Amino acid sequence: MAQDDLIRRLGVLDIFCIAVGTMMSSGIFILPGLAYAKAGPAVVVSYLLAGCLMTSAALSAIELATAMPKAGGDYFFIARAMGPAVGTVLGLLSWFALTLKSAFALVGVWAFTEKFFPFDTRLLVVGVAVLFTVINLLGAKKSSLVQALFVLVLLGLMSLYVFKGLPQVHVANYIPFVPHGWHAVLSTAGFVFVSYGGLLKISALAEEVKNPSRTIPLGVLSAVSVTMLIYALMVLVTCGILPPDALAHSLTPIIDAARVFMGQAGEAALSLAAMVAFLTTANGGILSASRYLLSLSRDELLPTLFGRVSSSRGTPVPAVLITGAFLIGLFFVPLESLVKMASMVVLLTQALANACVVILRESRLHNYQPTFRAPWYPWLQIASLAGVFLLLAEIGLQTLLIGLIFVAAGLIFFWFYGRLKQQREYALLHVLERLSARKVVRSALESELKDIIRERDELCLDRFDHVVEAADVVEISEPSDMEGLLQHLNPVLLARGLERPLSVQDLNGGEAVVRSVEIFPGILVAQAHATRPDLFDVVLVRSRQGIRFPEAEAPVHAMFFFLVGADEQDFHLKAVAALAQVVQDPQFDTRWHQARNAQALKDIIVLTDRRRVCSREPRPW
Repeated sequence: MAQDDLIRRLGVLDIFCIAVGTMMSSGIFILPGLAYAKAGPAVVVSYLLAGCLMTSAALSAIELATAMPKAGGDYFFIARAMGPAVGTVLGLLSWFALTLKSAFALVGVWAFTEKFFPFDTRLLVVGVAVLFTVINLLGAKKSSLVQALFVLVLLGLMSLYVFKGLPQVHVANYIPFVPHGWHAVLSTAGFVFVSYGGLLKISALAEEVKNPSRTIPLGVLSAVSVTMLIYALMVLVTCGILPPDALAHSLTPIIDAARVFMGQAGEAALSLAAMVAFLTTANGGILSASRYLLSLSRDELLPTLFGRVSSSRGTPVPAVLITGAFLIGLFFVPLESLVKMASMVVLLTQALANACVVILRESRLHNYQPTFRAPWYPWLQIASLAGVFLLLAEIGLQTLLIGLIFVAAGLIFFWFYGRLKQQREYALLHVLERLSARKVVRSALESELKDIIRERDELCLDRFDHVVEAADVVEISEPSDMEGLLQHLNPVLLARGLERPLSVQDLNGGEAVVRSVEIFPGILVAQAHATRPDLFDVVLVRSRQGIRFPEAEAPVHAMFFFLVGADEQDFHLKAVAALAQVVQDPQFDTRWHQARNAQALKDIIVLTDRRRVCSREPRPW
């Protein structure tokens, strides 16, 4: 394992529990009273609006995470889509916001422990933060096991609250439903948006997820669905149980309502649930936030210290320690500042996640290959961005100014540190290249995405892949026949080891060509004798306008010309079988026509998930 490698150990249940745990805390156990004071009983709608907006962002984040399952999540996507300057700012802000949310959870722990202990419990809360830092030092899997235990207890107690509370609600408490107008409902949605803030940060753990193509969509979507349902039902019950004046002035609304209809036992049970919720948020926040520092360090945008990973546990030890220490410091920041600042960063991250999907798709990068694609593109992203800007407009000028100060600080840091270390190619440059028809990019980003796909799909390179990587590519731009094909093909074949130039008669079955077969409409495989018995080679031919062959079912747009020595006949059969697996992909024709250059054509073959017999090569980074 390389020095900075993380270990893939997390499954669907791990992702579900980490996501639920990072969302369910103060957002449901403290905020409903504050939010009710702003929106009245329609606060239920505010929670649902915030959840729907988060779901739209989650769909885009899942697409990005399945395309690039790397530590750092949204930082990694943003840096590859919009450049290292924007990536640095959002990476640092995301780390800060996650740590803020965890600090907010510690404030919740403190608020509840004060009820049960006759002394100042802040030292006890700091001890809890130290404990979770130690657990995270032991590895992501250990942390996720603790998280799973907490979340199962939490969901059980919250379900009990809903089940017992629904029959006890007073319908009169919901009238009037919208006492402060729908504008207040919308602004309150922005206020409670932080309740879902941990969801997008799950992508920061993507590099530690087993089978990310399946695990991330299932884990994230199930988590946000369950959280939305639980939030709505619990807020509905709370509004129907507590009198309006009591609810509007309560910092522990769920506990107060449980006391009303479940007595002291219910109060104790929901107090326990609140404590567990705060603990899961603090634990999950340290786990996710530390991966931002790791990813920034890998990209040389932070000192290399932050990128060190324990070889025995696969844990970024310095990043975890610094995150834990910062969390303890933030514990003493005022509550209102925590909520508003964290909400603004979450909204900004969501906006950029949607923008990244648009940029990466419009860049036409051939190695941007997510296994999950957000539906209704681009309308989903446009609607999500519009919703974000509406909520940002409602979040308050003071909070926006504070956010701008943090953004400016991040840009200054990048200018004096990151800019000197890193000049990275990014997808927005590819979009500009398309619009301007000028060459402004190389292939560094394509190569990085290629390596990521190989790692994600656990692809190894067999002999056929190596032959394709070394192959020549012939591009024919005009409509052609066999004679026109040979004008382009013969010089290449002769240079690769063909004995003599081919003729049209050869292509029709002469001695020089053993066989020419159209394996699919428009896709042809040909074989010629090589001069050396140990030679095996291939030339790729693409004709966008098509090559006319007399017996072909359709004009040939993809041709694979093999040079086969006498000793390589067996491998030739294996190569043709491998090629057949590649071209039977329903997307092959589209991708073959859209490939931007010779390397893109080779990548279509090399990155196809097919049967291979080979050993994994070491990762190149």
